[in-house]
Amino acid sequence: MRTNQPIMKKIWKIILSVLAALVILAAAFIYYAHHSINMSEKIDGKPDKIPSKTEGLSDINAGNNDWPNWRGQYFNGKSSLTGINKDWTEGLDKLWEVNYLCQGKATASWSAPVISGNRLVIPGRDEKNDLVFCINTENGELIWQGSYEAETGTAHGPGSRATPFIDSNFVYTFGRSGDLVCWQLSDGRLVWRKNVNDFGGEEPSHGHSSSPLVYEDKVIVQGGGNALFVAFNKFNGELIWKSDSGLAGFAAPTLFQEKGNTYLLFYHGKGLSCIDPENGQELWLAPWEFEMNATTPAVQDNIVFTTSFTMGGQAIEMTGDSYKVLWKNEAIAAHHSDPIIIDGFIYGYTGFSGRNKNEFKCVELKTGKEIWSSKEIGQGTTTYVDGHLICMDIKGNLFLVKPDPEAFHLIGKFENALKEVKYQAWTVPVVANGKLYVRYLQTLVCYNLMPN
Repeated sequence: MRTNQPIMKKIWKIILSVLAALVILAAAFIYYAHHSINMSEKIDGKPDKIPSKTEGLSDINAGNNDWPNWRGQYFNGKSSLTGINKDWTEGLDKLWEVNYLCQGKATASWSAPVISGNRLVIPGRDEKNDLVFCINTENGELIWQGSYEAETGTAHGPGSRATPFIDSNFVYTFGRSGDLVCWQLSDGRLVWRKNVNDFGGEEPSHGHSSSPLVYEDKVIVQGGGNALFVAFNKFNGELIWKSDSGLAGFAAPTLFQEKGNTYLLFYHGKGLSCIDPENGQELWLAPWEFEMNATTPAVQDNIVFTTSFTMGGQAIEMTGDSYKVLWKNEAIAAHHSDPIIIDGFIYGYTGFSGRNKNEFKCVELKTGKEIWSSKEIGQGTTTYVDGHLICMDIKGNLFLVKPDPEAFHLIGKFENALKEVKYQAWTVPVVANGKLYVRYLQTLVCYNLMPN
């Protein structure tokens, strides 16, 4: 049989054209991923100069609705504040703004602020140093600035991801290169500094990101390597215990209480571990092996929900010495956006955090049943206050949502709360003492959340 050469040539041309198109599409995807994520390390615009410190320090005063640590004082993303302004037709009144937290083009830092009364603490970065700023919440003036030299990687920026923890007159910060530092809240004096890598820790791919947790006399973090879980004396920095080994996750440790006993929950590269806080002993491990476990475990009573990008989520019924998986599915597969549990229902974003066209969902905690889904508010982060969810998408737009298992209710919208967001605004909005704080790289903006 003779081969029809012209036809074969056409077929091969078509095949080569298709292959070339696939190569172009792959290159375009890599270019987009690189620019939408890695290039987010670059600072937009020119940061302001760091101002002079305020002369004469005011006394520290405690607020009625402080936000002293990651996910707030109750570790659940909820503020106790009530009576907020729910009419956003005219936006929110800006009280003050600072634009100096990151100094230099490649100095991105993502940490959220923490607040105790009139003091706000937030990390930043310059070309060589991790920076820590203490700002007066009443007027935005700089109270003190701390710094230490730290060599860091560049993936997603060299600045801190972990959020500080205020404990009385001390505040604890954790840099992406593994430096755990205790500062005096009143004047910024550096009390002690330890690096988890010196104790066997190992930096994960995008830097140490697990926010510190203060419990009794300990400050506790994920260290990775041969110090997966590690606790230091909060007063002097001496090692109290370290345990287990493996890949550190990017999620903060949180607390679980049962029958008068307190346990630690760590979400790391091997899954979810329940730890005895007195000695670091692992009591059980619920396997969930993924290198980017980044969402904080969300707890209601004795049920914990964990989720990760591409993997989906699972709900676990816990006791101090055992656990039972209630369900696993892909209804919520969050990248690094923490869901919030309200009255037996999970509310949260699902999908890749670099894309502003994902779904916000309501899922029943005990069954995993998806109740509803909405694409009205993009992709972002969430905080709960006064019976409502404040959601901020990655472009810096704010949304006020009424949580309801019956249906999605968008109550208000405030566009461009953060202006000129070129890449992704990943830092969660924080509510404290009647004010709302939103961050994008070098910029922190404070809004009045109460009626005028």
